[in-house]
Amino acid sequence: MAVCERQFALVHIEQSWADNQFTAEGSVLHEAVDTPHYETRRGRRLVHALPLVSRKLGITGKADLVEFPVEGNREPPVPVEFKRGHPKPDDVDEIQVCAQAMCLEEMLGVSVGSGFLYYHQERHRHSVVLTRELRDRVEGLAHRMHELYRAGITPVMGRMPKCRVCSLEQLWQAALVKGDDS
Repeated sequence: MAVCERQFALVHIEQSWADNQFTAEGSVLHEAVDTPHYETRRGRRLVHALPLVSRKLGITGKADLVEFPVEGNREPPVPVEFKRGHPKPDDVDEIQVCAQAMCLEEMLGVSVGSGFLYYHQERHRHSVVLTRELRDRVEGLAHRMHELYRAGITPVMGRMPKCRVCSLEQLWQAALVKGDDS
């Protein structure tokens, strides 16, 4: 949703999907983290592929990794999202981590103040501070997502630079050629 309302609608309303080089590479890189399992390392319980839900936001998902403290440690859990590429100029990745943290807060009755983004191309974790502004953005996007879904609307969007790497661009372009601008 934060990336593109049209992309959201094509996938979740119209049930359309197409792979490209980037989605295929992301799928391969996610195989290890998408397999549910856990391990303990450096005083943290690492839980992979943890299902998440927020009734308040009306969202479900799956965290690539959540780091939980072990017994006796009162630190909050920390979501870690794995990405194929590198940091983006906008906040779409941070929004995803924040939404995961908000689900964890609701599910576990805890406060989560930060998360991480791990970019495979850099092989580096970036800390994400979960600010009030970021949380408000997640809430606003969840609200807009539900509006579009209830209305069954696939919005027309202007072309953006990120369209060139979108796996759904061909589906969108094919619909425009046929004269379907929904």
